Amino acid sequence: MTESVYKVIELVGTSTDSWEKAAAAAVTRAGESLRELRIAEVVELDMTIDNGSVATYRAKVRVSFKYEGGS
Repeated sequence: MTESVYKVIELVGTSTDSWEKAAAAAVTRAGESLRELRIAEVVELDMTIDNGSVATYRAKVRVSFKYEGGS
């Protein structure tokens, strides 16, 4: 087995419906510009509140992908 290196970045996805959709939005967007996504880890959940009601669900997600060099 060849050794591999993976880079990890943190993203914040948002949704007006749920934390699940917020996390999925972050992964979907990352998949549009990054290749070989491997793991997505939800590290924090929060929400914004407007006039006493939930306005936006937010999910902070760590995403790893195969590192191919560069910065």
